[in-house]
Amino acid sequence: MNGYAIAAIYFLFWVVSAFIILPFGLKTPDETGEVVAKGHADSAPTNFRPLRVVLLSTVLSAVLFGLFYANYVNGWVNLNALAYISRR
Repeated sequence: MNGYAIAAIYFLFWVVSAFIILPFGLKTPDETGEVVAKGHADSAPTNFRPLRVVLLSTVLSAVLFGLFYANYVNGWVNLNALAYISRR
């Protein structure tokens, strides 16, 4: 696997991880007791922390990519294993 493929696959893992991490820990104005400003959605989060999302996404994507790369190198799950599972 070349460097471009590694970077592209890691980027895909990072984006998926960001969407997984994004909703955790957010609170709406109803939950925090704040007043909603005119023109804002009632469901808009009041405590969004983008740095937290970036850091947690980076950690999660590194773990997931590590598992993916270890499987790529060692061949734990391959097409033959998946074909065997689908036949059952």
